[in-house]
Amino acid sequence: MKAIGIVMGSKSDMPVVQKAIDKLRELEIPYEVHILSAHRTPGETAEYARSARGRGLAAVIAFAGMAAHLAGVIAANTTLPVIGVPCAGSYLEGLDALLATVQMPSGIPVATVAIGGGANAAILAAQILAVDDHELAQRLVDQRTAMAETILDQNMLLQQEHNTK
Repeated sequence: MKAIGIVMGSKSDMPVVQKAIDKLRELEIPYEVHILSAHRTPGETAEYARSARGRGLAAVIAFAGMAAHLAGVIAANTTLPVIGVPCAGSYLEGLDALLATVQMPSGIPVATVAIGGGANAAILAAQILAVDDHELAQRLVDQRTAMAETILDQNMLLQQEHNTK
């Protein structure tokens, strides 16, 4: 199975990155993790992106706050799918990062999840891999089934506790 690249702009993004790591581990997807900066290490970041396919990556998840150019810089240097995760790290609670991540020019797309959406980024990456991996596709189906069962169980308990008719 191909791996997922995880890149964060700074170590302060680790709490959100950990959500993606946990989800990838749960789904048994290999990954690699790096700290690279669109602004402080632009050469290394571009080289990482250019070499990603050759290193066996299927997609890259990029986590960044504030100016949040990391996903765009990676997308500009690879044709692999790039998933941007805006992180709350400024006075604007991540809105600046969301806008910077989602507003990409035509021809250089970045799929963008919610502010702090590390788990959803990992699931989206898993769905990309699952196009050609039936076992992974089944793990995703099983995960959704388990989520639905949890909600239905919670609903039943809530009804038992609060419904009086």
